[in-house]
Amino acid sequence: MSGAALAVVVVVVFLLALYLLQRYGDLRKQQRMVLLGTLLSWYLCFLIVFILPLDVSTTIYKQCVLDNTHHSPPVTPARGANQTEASSVPKACEEPWSYIPDGVLPVFWRVVYWTSQFLTWLLLPFMQSYARSGAFSRVGKIKTALIENAIYYGTYLLIFISLLLYVAAHPQWKLTWTELQTIGITAANTWGLFLLVLLLGYGLVEIPRSYWLSSSHGYLLAKTYFKVAKMATEKAAAEENLANVMEEVAAVHEAVRYNHSLRKCVDTILTKCPTEYQEEMGRNVESAGEEQNVLPTKRGLVKLHKKVISAVQRHSQTQVQWSILLDQAFHLEDVAKSQSSPVRHLVHSFPSAHQHGWIRRFIYTPAVEWYWECVLRQGFYRLLAVLLCLLSAAVVWSECTFFSTHPVLSLFAVFIQMAEKQYNYICIEMACFISILFLCVCVYSTVFRIRVFNYYNLVPHHQTDAYSLQFSGMLFCRLTPPLCLNFLGLIHMDSAISHQDRIQTSYTSIMGSMHLLSFISDGFYIYYPMLILLLCFATFYNLGSRCLNLLGFHQYITDDDLTSDLVDEGRELIRRERRKRQKAEDGGNRRWVRNFYSVK
Repeated sequence: MSGAALAVVVVVVFLLALYLLQRYGDLRKQQRMVLLGTLLSWYLCFLIVFILPLDVSTTIYKQCVLDNTHHSPPVTPARGANQTEASSVPKACEEPWSYIPDGVLPVFWRVVYWTSQFLTWLLLPFMQSYARSGAFSRVGKIKTALIENAIYYGTYLLIFISLLLYVAAHPQWKLTWTELQTIGITAANTWGLFLLVLLLGYGLVEIPRSYWLSSSHGYLLAKTYFKVAKMATEKAAAEENLANVMEEVAAVHEAVRYNHSLRKCVDTILTKCPTEYQEEMGRNVESAGEEQNVLPTKRGLVKLHKKVISAVQRHSQTQVQWSILLDQAFHLEDVAKSQSSPVRHLVHSFPSAHQHGWIRRFIYTPAVEWYWECVLRQGFYRLLAVLLCLLSAAVVWSECTFFSTHPVLSLFAVFIQMAEKQYNYICIEMACFISILFLCVCVYSTVFRIRVFNYYNLVPHHQTDAYSLQFSGMLFCRLTPPLCLNFLGLIHMDSAISHQDRIQTSYTSIMGSMHLLSFISDGFYIYYPMLILLLCFATFYNLGSRCLNLLGFHQYITDDDLTSDLVDEGRELIRRERRKRQKAEDGGNRRWVRNFYSVK
């Protein structure tokens, strides 16, 4: 049964990672190495999260066997049972359904952990620079990637050498290969924990609050208007930037003749341009005179190639996001009209925009959609928000008290120890899985939501660029190991923090003894997570959003005058787009009727 459980988890996690990659990336157009690196990084991180509860239940079973072997009298074996096994394993220590045999998990964790670390610290940063490079050959892209990552790798080396010198300064410690591994793991986990607490402090407040506020259609509609106004500005800027870049490309296209040595580079750039611009450039070259333009250099073409890739990608993203926001705004306005309508089914303004599949035809019918949107949705979202709020409070309390083992103050440790006394492995695994899943949702959803200017932005509907996909993979690989270690500390199964004499999980054992760097295990790992409390207060009062507003990065704040102006602007933009779409749909209907009668 344990082998089947492990196999099912491995397959399900792979399908989950593949679905997310298909949703955010473009499986047909993006480079295979980019997709493979992102898929592998996401897959390994999700695998750690799903397998760790099995490691916890297996460790608790081994601890039970060890305790009863040392302190309990032997149990009379049943007829036909193995004498040695029956005398060493009492009845209370029933093997969990998901028990994983000795030797499997340590090898599994080593392979998963070191592969993810190789991806996040070496391969993915290199592939990021490789994918963004404007060079025209593989050798040129590799050279660019190595130069851009020289400082990056040098920083890691400096941190590692600093920790190495700290250990070498203590003569009682002998630097073995195992201790060197521990120093590297500690350095990586310290960096990850630093970022983890920042993201977790935001997610613990924002996720429950977002569900509570989303229960109100009025709030959702106002926020959608706000996003529409912002996206209109970004869309106009992206279109203007693309037009400027295409002018540069057109000038180069006219300057470099077909017998020139740089013509292959120009043709490569042209293939990255939108089709309408390619056709326009072709017509302009045919009608152009003998006017000679300044010939570009190879380095100039490399920079132009990089600008074209970025401009085209950004233009495509804004177009798709604009279309999605329009559909959301139209839907929310239709829901607002249906709430005051005596007819109990949702009437869409543009039925042709909705897919008429079998789900909408037989299951999610207009009547069912009306009851969900107008009756059930608000109560469900608010109940979910309350449950998430309670989980957030439990996490904050436990993060501030998990170092206390006598008495046990961490709520997660209390739940696990209660289930451990009853040897209820199903309950242990479910509690671990729900807890880790909630922590991951708080952290990973923040990773998917944050946006660093135009360099990092995860956009659904296959619009995420290669750089952002790989950056998210790097973040996942750096955040997941410290997140799992932090969770093991919350349930008092990390002896480096709880200082308890008990069997360690296989996951903790590969991390090495954190006592080698006591100022980290006894200081940073214990006290730094308490910062979550301050971050939660800052998020609750929107201090970060208000600071970004002051810096010119507009955020949705309900009591802000600028937000109200942008909401009004977005409402007017939606009215214009609704009129445009209505005219286009009416024109299409008239053409259809005309064609229908002409055929008759």
